[in-house]
Amino acid sequence: MTQTLSNIREKLNDKLGKKVKLTAYEPRNLVIEHTGVLTQTYPSVFIIDLEDKPNSIDRVSYNYSDILTGYIELQFNN
Repeated sequence: MTQTLSNIREKLNDKLGKKVKLTAYEPRNLVIEHTGVLTQTYPSVFIIDLEDKPNSIDRVSYNYSDILTGYIELQFNN
């Protein structure tokens, strides 16, 4: 089944409050990994509150298109 932005949003709505591992593929072959909790979804973006680490950011937000294009990957713990 092909993924669409609305399908991705529906799947993420079902996972609200779940722990997630986020892998972001940045330019110049830089890979960033975070763990946190999917806390909110909006029409265009979703928000992940990150686990506490000293001197780091508290939350990140991404577009649903970032998942569609492979810029980020999400892995949820069951």
